Amino acid sequence: MAATTKSRFRNLVPGAVLVCIFFGAAVLSFFYTPFDVEKFNIAQRMLRPDAVHWLGTDHFGRDILSMLMVGARTSLAVAFVAVSIGIVVGVPLGLMAASYRGRWLDELIMRGNDLVFAFPALVIAIMITAVFGPSAVNAIIAIGIFNIPVFARLTRGAALGIWNREFILAARVAGKNSVRISVEHILPNILNLLIVQGTIQFSLGILAEAGLSYVGLGAQPPTPSWGRMLADSQTLTNLAPHLALFPGMVIVLSVLGLNLLGDGLRDWLDPRLRRE
Repeated sequence: MAATTKSRFRNLVPGAVLVCIFFGAAVLSFFYTPFDVEKFNIAQRMLRPDAVHWLGTDHFGRDILSMLMVGARTSLAVAFVAVSIGIVVGVPLGLMAASYRGRWLDELIMRGNDLVFAFPALVIAIMITAVFGPSAVNAIIAIGIFNIPVFARLTRGAALGIWNREFILAARVAGKNSVRISVEHILPNILNLLIVQGTIQFSLGILAEAGLSYVGLGAQPPTPSWGRMLADSQTLTNLAPHLALFPGMVIVLSVLGLNLLGDGLRDWLDPRLRRE
């Protein structure tokens, strides 16, 4: 029993620790950063890590640690809001498609999901920015639109396996309509799947935001962004490799932490493992 519990915490604990560190840095950046991220200091440009600037400075003399803290705020906010859009819109669509399985509404929703899946987040962002211009808000919209069919498909597939259960039949005999059954019986039984998928999409959202910022379609200057820090450093890697090293490490560790957290939550919420 102890070995089983320990194995279930093997991914959950380190993932939760990494996620808490990045969320803590993002929250702290609202109140404190070691240096002003909007203040240029050309005399101290591209300094290597030392006792004053723990992670060095960039090509404008800005403190990299401070920029990473503020960049965490940007990346996590974009990913969180985008995933929230996917959940708020995609889950009801999936529940609706499952309750009308095999009918025209089910086909309409799923074919619409197929249409959205044909356009990756980057392509959607390019189309949106071509009309409204590049910004963090447009990046949120692009990533959020791409997340909608992910949650819709997952919700529909999980809900279909529950609609034929005996307790659902009992609820229908009791006079409950499809909406009440979906909210009161279907949704609680698939909530663990949605939580795990939410953490996975959160990590993918961070990667998508970094990619959009890297090509100039995400957060715009002077707002720091992990992806744009990588883009700014690509021509200076030979002179100051730390300019690319630290933003890259932050992106990798944040995505790793969320993936570990998702794996740990999946094991923790799995009813079969819980019974064991």
